[in-house]
Amino acid sequence: MELVDLLRFSHCGRTVWTATSATPATPLRCPECGRAPSFPLAEAPVRVRAPVVDGHRTGCCFLVTSREGADGLREDNDCELHVGISNSRGVVFSYTESGVRRERRGWHQSAAVTLVAPGRRVPDWDERLERYADEDGWTAGRFEEPREFGSRCLGFALGFVNRLLTLRGERPVDQRRFTRDLVLPRVRAVSVYLSALRQVRRHGYWSAPASPLQVTPDTGEISIL
Repeated sequence: MELVDLLRFSHCGRTVWTATSATPATPLRCPECGRAPSFPLAEAPVRVRAPVVDGHRTGCCFLVTSREGADGLREDNDCELHVGISNSRGVVFSYTESGVRRERRGWHQSAAVTLVAPGRRVPDWDERLERYADEDGWTAGRFEEPREFGSRCLGFALGFVNRLLTLRGERPVDQRRFTRDLVLPRVRAVSVYLSALRQVRRHGYWSAPASPLQVTPDTGEISIL
C-alpha cells in the first residue's frame, strides 16, 4: 500500500480525515456537511504524515515491523510483530530461530523508537552491536530458552540497550514502561493512520467521533543514549 499524507480536522463534532488539501482555488470543505469550515488557529487542519520509517535509512533505532510490513503493525493479539536494532548504517540486527540476522532489506516499513538524540553519537555503537550479536546466548540452538523480557527478539533488542546503559553507569530500561510509553503508542499511530487511509481511498474521507482519534504521531526521538 502506498503511504501518503492525510489531512485531519475537527468539524460537525467529528474528527475528519481526508486526502484533500485546501488551495485558494479549491477551499477545504467538510465532507460531512459540505460547508467550507473556518477554524481558530489552535484547531487548524493538521497534515498527518505516515508514522512509518524506512528502518534501513534510520540508524541506531529500536524498530518494530511485521511480515506484512506496515499493514501488520496492529495491537491485535494475533498480530505477529518482530523487533530489531539498527546500526549506524541501517543494517538491522534481530534474533530469530536461525540466530541473529543482519538485514539490509525487509524493514522498509517500520515503527521506530530513536534511541540516540539528534546530533549525538555513540561512537562504538556498531562494534558493540556486532560483538553482542556474536555472543553464545544468541545462537540458533538457544532460541527456545526463556528470556528476560519474554519475547526472544525483544530480549535481544532491549538487552543490547541495557548493556550500553549499564556500561555508561545508567539505569537499565524497564521493559513494561518502554513498551507502554514508547512502542505501543507508535504501533497505535500506524494502526489508526492505516485505518483512515483505507477509508479515505474507499470513500474519499473518514470521520469518527472527535475524542477517540486525536492521534498526533511524533518524531519518536528520545535520548536514552
